[in-house]
Amino acid sequence: MKHASFIAVEGPIGAGKTTLTTMLAAELGLPVIKEIVEENPFLGKFYQNMDDWSFQLEMFFLCNRYKQLEDTVLEYIDKGKAVISDYHIYKNLIFGERTLKGTKRDKYREIYHVLTDDLPKPNIILYIRADLDTLLTRIAKRGRSFEAEMDNAYLQQLIEDYDSAMASLAVTEPNTVILAIDGNQFDFVENPQHFAEIASQVKELLT
Repeated sequence: MKHASFIAVEGPIGAGKTTLTTMLAAELGLPVIKEIVEENPFLGKFYQNMDDWSFQLEMFFLCNRYKQLEDTVLEYIDKGKAVISDYHIYKNLIFGERTLKGTKRDKYREIYHVLTDDLPKPNIILYIRADLDTLLTRIAKRGRSFEAEMDNAYLQQLIEDYDSAMASLAVTEPNTVILAIDGNQFDFVENPQHFAEIASQVKELLT
């Protein structure tokens, strides 16, 4: 590798981000950064009542991801080592803009920028895009109890929000390569050839 790369795997809930990240980390011999999800104590309450628990939920995620990426700078990026993560810190704005309202959203935006503006940004994003039926199938398969409460309309809106966010990042972060993966057609878990194609494309970007 000519330089240290920071790879982020992104996509809406159920896209397979962590699975693909883990597989690629093993294939490429890279350290992996995984976001904390189930450890968030507000998740179950959030899916039952989004308005009451959205700020607590989003702040927990933001602070934990900030800490993870701050450590990543010290441990990997600043030492010239490539690393792969199953999220981009920008996802906090994707979710925050959707779940927060009024002054809480304004406060969250301010805190987000204070914490993240000087963090390293991925120079490679693997964006797994899938339609609602595909995401629902994968969510049901992994069987997280708190996700059973999720509104399908919320998930559909996230799909659209992610499309908009990736289009925005393509403009605001022009040095970042965004590799789109069709999650409806590519089953990188069950089909080794599909995974091999994705891994091959990533290897090309790293050379």
